[in-house]
Amino acid sequence: MLNMYEIIKKKRDAQALTAEEIEFAVNGYTTGRVPDYQMSALLMAMFIRGLNEEESHVYTEALLNSGERIDLSAIPGIKVDKHSTGGVGDKVSIVLAPLVAAAGVPVPMISGRGLGHTGGTLDKLESIPQFRVNLEIDEFKIILKKVGACLIGQTQTIVPADKKIYALRDVTATIESIPLITGSIMSKKIAEGINALVLDIKTGSGAFMREYDQARELARQLIQTGERFGIKTVAYLTNMDQPLGQTVGNWLEVMECMDVLNGAGPQDLIDITVTLAGAMIFLGKKAETIEQGKQLARELLQSGAAREKFIEIVKAQNGDPYFLLQPDSYPQAKYQAKVLAEKDGYIQRIDALETGLSAVMLGAGRQKAEDQIDPKAGIVIHKKAGQQVKKDEPIMTVYSDKESVIKPTVQRLQKAVSYADEKPRAEPLIFEFLDKDSF
Repeated sequence: MLNMYEIIKKKRDAQALTAEEIEFAVNGYTTGRVPDYQMSALLMAMFIRGLNEEESHVYTEALLNSGERIDLSAIPGIKVDKHSTGGVGDKVSIVLAPLVAAAGVPVPMISGRGLGHTGGTLDKLESIPQFRVNLEIDEFKIILKKVGACLIGQTQTIVPADKKIYALRDVTATIESIPLITGSIMSKKIAEGINALVLDIKTGSGAFMREYDQARELARQLIQTGERFGIKTVAYLTNMDQPLGQTVGNWLEVMECMDVLNGAGPQDLIDITVTLAGAMIFLGKKAETIEQGKQLARELLQSGAAREKFIEIVKAQNGDPYFLLQPDSYPQAKYQAKVLAEKDGYIQRIDALETGLSAVMLGAGRQKAEDQIDPKAGIVIHKKAGQQVKKDEPIMTVYSDKESVIKPTVQRLQKAVSYADEKPRAEPLIFEFLDKDSF
């Protein structure tokens, strides 16, 4: 007869748990038979002692089996999604989903909300008036089949165990465990009904995995788990030492995405998006190589096909595209202020973590799950690492409806900028491509 006391004690003592023990704990907590305090103790034991490969696989499977697994077999084509581990200014999904769909690859995308210093795709999309991210599975399938892409949040029926366990991990300091992160990410991705997955694993000051080796190990475990469940999985390790693009904040980031979809926009955002799109298009068998996929992605951006696909997605999900086409009509934040350069020279670094936390102060993010987001709040970055500046030249502009936070945010951002007398060496944006044969 299984009981939680023995399971907790076993993992505390660094012993491997059986499949039955892991399933007992996950199912028991999901259904309310196991109390918070016992699940918290087990999660802490897992965090400290780790999970071996078999335990990690069983844990992922137990999360997956707690809810519905979407069947997309009636939709033609190889279904491919992307997952990012999150960063500051990471608005890639908003360009990527319509871009890959325009290439003829179906993109079912279940996204998340922002928490802490990182933004969430759902919050950005909801800055578009009337855009619906809370769809039933049947609606999700209909839009995916008709339009080629659909971006929604996690439903009540998809991996409910993860939703409940993640909330507990968030308040018990057990988030930063690679096996637990792997189970959380991959259970949701497998439940989507996808055939292939491209991972964007970020490393640097603004990433959850700040150390390169940690990020690489996370990539290894995610790829291994995906392949074991029959999902072709590849990953890119990308740089999150400074914000991606030139905006941080929900509507500001949507506008930057429109710039890219209009054939312009910042080069770092374009480069990462095209790289990930190339891999997705290749995995979706619409190109013979990743390089061919990247070339097709560039053509679809320049031709306007990806932009038209995005407008189509917005309309299909009840969004009003008016402000996307007339951005100057969107409501403006009440207050704004400039962050000025403190000296002549070159920008050596803009700390991504500090920038993300500053955006939260302005109202663009949430510190607690129940916090309200102001879609207008955020930061526009005028100068990035490697660019020359003169003293008192604007480096950033901050926007908020809260007058009291403007001055402290400006002071915080001034400390987030470091300078050099000579032009610093450019850091790579994409460090490494990884697949199952890379390890």
